[in-house]
Amino acid sequence: MENIALVVGSTGITGSNLAQELISQGWTTYGLARNPNRSVPGLNPVKADLLDEKSLTDALEDITPTHIFFTTWMRNDTEEENIRVNSALVRNLLQALSPKKSVKHVALVTGLKHYLGPFEAYASAGSLPETPLREAQPRLEYPNFYYAQEDAVYEAAERDRFTWSIHRPHTVIGYAIGNLMNMGTTLAVYASICKETGAKFIWPGSAAQWNGLSDVTDARILAKQLVWASTAEAAENQAFNVTNGDVFRWKWLWDRIAGYFGLEAEGFNGSVKPLEKELEGKQETWKEIAKRYELKENDLSKLASAWHTDLDLGRPIEVMTDVSKSRKAGFAVFESTEDSFFDLFEKLKEEKIIP
Repeated sequence: MENIALVVGSTGITGSNLAQELISQGWTTYGLARNPNRSVPGLNPVKADLLDEKSLTDALEDITPTHIFFTTWMRNDTEEENIRVNSALVRNLLQALSPKKSVKHVALVTGLKHYLGPFEAYASAGSLPETPLREAQPRLEYPNFYYAQEDAVYEAAERDRFTWSIHRPHTVIGYAIGNLMNMGTTLAVYASICKETGAKFIWPGSAAQWNGLSDVTDARILAKQLVWASTAEAAENQAFNVTNGDVFRWKWLWDRIAGYFGLEAEGFNGSVKPLEKELEGKQETWKEIAKRYELKENDLSKLASAWHTDLDLGRPIEVMTDVSKSRKAGFAVFESTEDSFFDLFEKLKEEKIIP
């Protein structure tokens, strides 16, 4: 039977890399988004609003996917609103497809907030999660939209008799322009500004992140795990952490990134220096850089998401994961984290996003 994939959130860093992986493996692939991705060769765009049930029904009228890959979410002002909106995104889609009875597997991408919860869970409350983070750790007693999305998948799976998999990456590194949670591109843009202005490449985060062990997830590794889990019997109805498979300390990697750009690095020196504040007022500087080097995008806000990078690098705890569960089940793909960043930087140069 032909595998027909529907990638929900195909314009994001995870969705766009996943679409390319599916197409390379011969899957018929549809990409659903409010503003569909038309830049991936072989991807069939589907324009729909997940919060508009009629929009979904109309857009999917002639599509009978066998596999759903849910890779998107919407940021809201409160966690209660996150729960309401993001569970509705999942529920609406699966309800729209339910009458077709075509879906065999649903994969949902969430993240490490599953284990960490909100800031007060590991800072104000003083209860630190055990690291490395493992899939068997119980849910926290805090509101969490990841839990609500999972529950929406479980409910639909019970109703429609499909299998599921949950995927929990750490920080995702990879190429996707316009994605507002892309640490790799944010750091590349910051480094480019430092290079042009002669400034130091200043570590923006905490002492715990600077000194502690960490890991990240290459978008290409995540894509491969998603495809593997959607057809592997050992992965049915399981949740999996997913990272590159190596660990590092930021005090090592920061110097490596600075060296790539030919910058002088400054590490943690006693206080957090948020990148969001560092990039304030740099819009005109970036416009000048974009003009000088004939770059494709001169709007700094469309490339850098300092707020999200600050959330990751400012954590007051060490964060790393155990990926042995998926390895034991048969997924053994690996990527060097240094290569993840450097491959991205080369791609950004090639595409005239950075100088």
